[in-house]
Amino acid sequence: MKSELTYYKNLDGVRAIAALMVMVFHFFQHYDHDTKLLKILAKLAMFGQTGVSLFFVLSGFLITRILIHSRLSPNYFKNFYIRRTLRIFPLYYLFLLIFYFVVPLALGKEIVPFGQQIYYYTYLQNFAITFDWTAKGPLHYWSLAVEEHFYLFWPLVVYYLPNKKLWGVIIGIVVIAAVLRYYLFSKGMEVFYFTFTRFDALAIGAILALLELKDNFYSYKNRNYFLLGSILVFMPTIALWVLMSGSGNDIIQVSKFILLAFTYFCLIGYVLCLSREHLINRFLTTKFLNYTGKISYGLYVFHPLVYALCGIYLSTNYFVVNLFICVGISYLVAGLSFEFFESRFLKLKSKFQSVSTKQVV
Repeated sequence: MKSELTYYKNLDGVRAIAALMVMVFHFFQHYDHDTKLLKILAKLAMFGQTGVSLFFVLSGFLITRILIHSRLSPNYFKNFYIRRTLRIFPLYYLFLLIFYFVVPLALGKEIVPFGQQIYYYTYLQNFAITFDWTAKGPLHYWSLAVEEHFYLFWPLVVYYLPNKKLWGVIIGIVVIAAVLRYYLFSKGMEVFYFTFTRFDALAIGAILALLELKDNFYSYKNRNYFLLGSILVFMPTIALWVLMSGSGNDIIQVSKFILLAFTYFCLIGYVLCLSREHLINRFLTTKFLNYTGKISYGLYVFHPLVYALCGIYLSTNYFVVNLFICVGISYLVAGLSFEFFESRFLKLKSKFQSVSTKQVV
């Protein structure tokens, strides 16, 4: 028996914004910005890398609410894991094939040794980065590993624990992540990419799924609480990330990820509580953001390679022209990928559906 779950069209817009944030950040990394204005914009663009945190919080919310609503459905585990596999694996491995074989052969470059590829095939690339193992592959894939690790264990937690006990698990994840960040950073190790130092954002997103179960979740009072919370948390977050370019001492390294996660937690909660007619929701449901959200996975996967190839073959002396070329081709490639490749697998997801959806916003 299928339960019914509200589908929030406006969250496609939030997903689109997260993708665009990351794309802008990576563009400023790829291209020179030698004027005063571009240097200022580059500083602001640093905040774009936090789009990954927005992805994490959003994913934590969406996945947890699906799991909660399908908990009593037949084939709970089978349906969830097959649907996730159909969404993630095909494009994930197609791009690895392109990255490791098609591009090197086309450009006359050496193929990366299999021993350095294996971490990416097994979703251990972020472990390799953190512990300095010999691995080479698409760096931005680290976040896909974090999400995949979350998908592996979180369905078990939700299935076997009642909602009240999920709160304790979430608090535990947040505390463990903070302690690990402090410890690893104090040892001179990388904390940005590691699964267990980034899990807290997904767990914080899960809080929204638990709060949504309450009858008064969409109240005007809660909307104001989320708005106030986002403002209060956003201010120190901006100060830590933009002014310090994401660097700093141990305390900053421990706190910035929590601040980011709670900032996006509050912003998503605020959006959920808005009426359909609200200006923000009307913006988030525009055709452009809706389409961007639909192809956001492809945009995230392909854009670094597109940027790199454009930098070699299509670069001009004009920053804005380069931006339009890179982003435009990224949209083209992601759109084609969705239409002719990803959609073939997405259609199969309906065969493994535990929750039906109704569109509200």
